[in-house]
Amino acid sequence: MKFRNTLRNPIRVILILAILIVVTGIVISWDTDEFTVQTAIGQTNDTLETSEDFQHLDRANRAFINLVKRTRPAVVQITTKTERSSREGLQRQQFSPEEEDLFRRFFGEREPRDPNPEPVKGVGSGVIVSDDGYILTNNHVIEGADEITVTLANQKEYTAKLIGRDAAGTRVSGTDLALLKIDAKGLPTLPFGDSDALEVGEWVIAIGTPLNFSQTVTRGIVSAKGRAGFREIQYGDFIQTDAPINRGNSGGALINIRGELVGINTLIATSGITLGNIGLGFAVPSKMAQQVLPQLIENGKVERGWLGITMENVNSDLADERNLDPPRGAHVLAVGKDSPAEKGDIQPGDIIVEFNGETVRDISHLQLLVGAAKIGKSVDLTVLREDNQEKQLTVKLEKRTEEVIVKLNEEQQKSFAGFQVRNLTPAIAERYGYSSDEKGVIIAEVEHGSDAAQKGIRPGSLIQEMEWMPIDNLETYSRLAEQLTDENKKQVLLYVKSPNGEGGGYVTIKVPASDR
Repeated sequence: MKFRNTLRNPIRVILILAILIVVTGIVISWDTDEFTVQTAIGQTNDTLETSEDFQHLDRANRAFINLVKRTRPAVVQITTKTERSSREGLQRQQFSPEEEDLFRRFFGEREPRDPNPEPVKGVGSGVIVSDDGYILTNNHVIEGADEITVTLANQKEYTAKLIGRDAAGTRVSGTDLALLKIDAKGLPTLPFGDSDALEVGEWVIAIGTPLNFSQTVTRGIVSAKGRAGFREIQYGDFIQTDAPINRGNSGGALINIRGELVGINTLIATSGITLGNIGLGFAVPSKMAQQVLPQLIENGKVERGWLGITMENVNSDLADERNLDPPRGAHVLAVGKDSPAEKGDIQPGDIIVEFNGETVRDISHLQLLVGAAKIGKSVDLTVLREDNQEKQLTVKLEKRTEEVIVKLNEEQQKSFAGFQVRNLTPAIAERYGYSSDEKGVIIAEVEHGSDAAQKGIRPGSLIQEMEWMPIDNLETYSRLAEQLTDENKKQVLLYVKSPNGEGGGYVTIKVPASDR
């Protein structure tokens, strides 16, 4: 009876129908006077999986899954063991009684040194690049290790032998790559891809052993290319990626969507607050790895070409002056004596704009090109002279060694009378407020306590005369300084200008006996 009364009330009827529509998913077609019932989610799974958008997503998802399955077996975990040095314990015993007393006062009694300390263990990653067991990794992963163990994706372990390395932080090398070898055959490998063809925004995946979690896969994009400026790595042309990279990823693979190795993950940039990933990871390009790999196999080290110049990047002012749009090339500041550059007629003031037909972007790019070129090979250079005329030169490269670099540095930064000087360049002139037509050599460093320091000589001062003789550049300065040294001069008269238009004048500087 109550239900019949409810139906007689029109408002209640309408409310009941509305609830039924919401709960059961009734769809009324006002044009056909029909209604259908649907599920609460609007579509069944069967309908969803046949939609075009879902199929696109599913194909992309499946493509990444297959990519990872195909590439992960070629990425390995590298574990190192390094025996602790007893040096720390010896240093502890060298405290004076006063130092020991001070230490006890603040920290209490020191624990005795463990005569048998546990070895230091490290973990990193590597990439199998040949089916007979050659593995690329970073030098900093294995540097100083007494034992190196490689663990494959199938958990098989092998003792690895160090074949060669290209350590960072030296004057003659610096990709931070190393090559290992394990005694195995038929291993899965990663083919090399073309890192030059990578585009910013392209998808990449990183595989490695971050924080000891082996076979970890992360995905991201190429954030930038051609990154340099890492002081400890001489030859940097890094691929930047936001694919998460953490400690332990070093030496692992950066892979494109074709399953090709395009980089060796090497370092991360951090905010100073955290040592973990903040989306700034860097990988050595595969092209560079391919260049050093044959030398690591054959020689255990990398030898590079040498040009024999000091240089700076072309700034916007110099580019305007030389009609270089956009700014590019390497501006030659000085040329080493008897260097390949001098023999090939490269002159201070030249801008090297092409190397063997390739446009030179900047000084880092030129260094990479020279370093990758074969020693003893003649290369073609295009330079832009100060009269804005292009000149074609041929230079025969020599070997880059510690000795030739030290010699070049000594030539370009002479020490005399308690200070060192460098050539005056447009960039340096602008920095210290000198006009573009000034001549002379710039003070780079002044020895503390020297007569020059006491007379007010400081970095940025400009020497324009020595013993009344005009100083045009480092060459004339070096010749006069050598002559005065031969004459055993005890003092020298200089005309010196101060930075930022603060004036100038003559000053007599005592020459230390060590410079005579």
